[in-house]
Amino acid sequence: MSNSTEHASTSPPTQNSKNGLLRYIEQPAVFIPALVLVASFVTLAAVAPTWLGEVLSTLNSTVVADLGWFYVIAVATFVVFSIWIALSPAGSIVLGRHQEDEPEFGLLSWFAMLFAAGMGIGLVFWGVAEPLNHFASPPPGTGEGEAERARAAFDTTFLHWGLHAWAIYVVVGLAVAYAVHRKGRPVSIRWALEPILGDRVKGWVGHVIDIIAIIGTLFGVATSLGLGVSQIGGGLAHLGVVDEATTTVLVLLIAGITALAVVSVVTGVEKGIKWLSNINMGFAGLLMVTVLVLGPTVFILGEFVQQLGSYLQNFLSLSFRTFAFEGEAGATWLSGWTTYYWGWWISWAPFVGVFIARISRGRTVREFVAGVLLVPTLLTFLWFSIMGGSAIYREIYGAGGLINADGEVSTDIALFQLLDGLPMSTLLSVIAIILIVVFFITSSDSGSFVVDMLASGGNPNPPRWSRVLFGVLEGSIAAVLLVAGGGGLQALQTMAILVAVPFSVVMLIMMIATAKALLREHGDVVHRRRAKARDELVDHVTDEVSERVST
Repeated sequence: MSNSTEHASTSPPTQNSKNGLLRYIEQPAVFIPALVLVASFVTLAAVAPTWLGEVLSTLNSTVVADLGWFYVIAVATFVVFSIWIALSPAGSIVLGRHQEDEPEFGLLSWFAMLFAAGMGIGLVFWGVAEPLNHFASPPPGTGEGEAERARAAFDTTFLHWGLHAWAIYVVVGLAVAYAVHRKGRPVSIRWALEPILGDRVKGWVGHVIDIIAIIGTLFGVATSLGLGVSQIGGGLAHLGVVDEATTTVLVLLIAGITALAVVSVVTGVEKGIKWLSNINMGFAGLLMVTVLVLGPTVFILGEFVQQLGSYLQNFLSLSFRTFAFEGEAGATWLSGWTTYYWGWWISWAPFVGVFIARISRGRTVREFVAGVLLVPTLLTFLWFSIMGGSAIYREIYGAGGLINADGEVSTDIALFQLLDGLPMSTLLSVIAIILIVVFFITSSDSGSFVVDMLASGGNPNPPRWSRVLFGVLEGSIAAVLLVAGGGGLQALQTMAILVAVPFSVVMLIMMIATAKALLREHGDVVHRRRAKARDELVDHVTDEVSERVST
């Protein structure tokens, strides 16, 4: 996408008639409303965080909680669609202007970037904490035995972080990648709906779609930055670097890491984001292998194989689990975990989908789906098996201490508590903090890049000044809400999940549009191949006849 020819074909037209600051904004109908709405919400969250938190909590419990069944069936549909489109004849279509196009990035760099963007800091934050939480407070209906609780913990964790999460990204990423790379459209969510909406994507309908995507992405990334920096602060306090992870410490951390993220996003995908993602995978692999070797190795490997089988065996029942017969306890658990996760992944889908579409030029549809769906899922399962498996082993067979007397888990510092029980614990904790920081940077820089592309009318290489603006804005939002306290970050997180409700409907339409476009494209490819074969046959027969006549 960096060459000038393609950029010219995908960029929105330049509007030289604009005056003042507007001449620097490529898509003011999206850029300005999105900024105004985000600024208004953040101001309200900073001024009245408690009141806003209560309002959104009520809205969340009455709207999102009652839509658990909808999220469950919608996300299961995304999984079915992803597998079907990969196995269909349309899977051979190349996400490029020509079937002969080569991938823009090497396989390892591609995997590293989509993995860092797709899961990022969440894996480090929840790698130990989620299996432990489910072990301590298992899903309703789980038996009392430790073995049964452990199996249920990993089944549930694999459900939340496995094929379903990545299928959400496949739906958006594939739709955008096809529109951008195959059809030469700008890098924007709206163009993924063109097969259904037609020219209406060029008007206010398209503007609204992109504004929703921008708001969901900004809120989702800013919330993750706020939650992620709390883990960094907890780790520093755990190591004795600081006495306490105060608000001042957290804000300074956000400022420093945001500055690094801005430098990365200004250098672009080909340099900063790509290099950081590769470094990230190196640190993640180092930490994962070290814990595997120093921890209960045989137990972890056996648990990984067993839980992989359990996940596959129970895939359908887990996919459609709504706890309908578990009463209030079931409804509360579902809304607090599975519905929360599906809403969270959907709120991230515009960001991650657009980003992986941007880096996937030259891949076939089948390569794209297999790469996005299978490889990260297996790596994620291995990560949770090593980190969460080590923690649960310690609780069942070791000294325990990761679950307190009240049956609760210290989510922020659970990773560091686990590392404390291993040799070289201080070094491992330092590596973990570096990993969190780099994940922090890759989430922020790729999020800023995507938001800027959407706000700039789909320009695949948006202006540097606006990249800096959105990078600073993400960090500022997290910092302001941390300073405000009173549940400001929680309000932002709830808002991101609420934004996912309308976007989930957009995704269902997007899925239908992608299937329609790809099947039609495959038909055209087959028709062209047959026409070419027919012409070659006619030419061959003509040559043969001519040769015989001449002799």
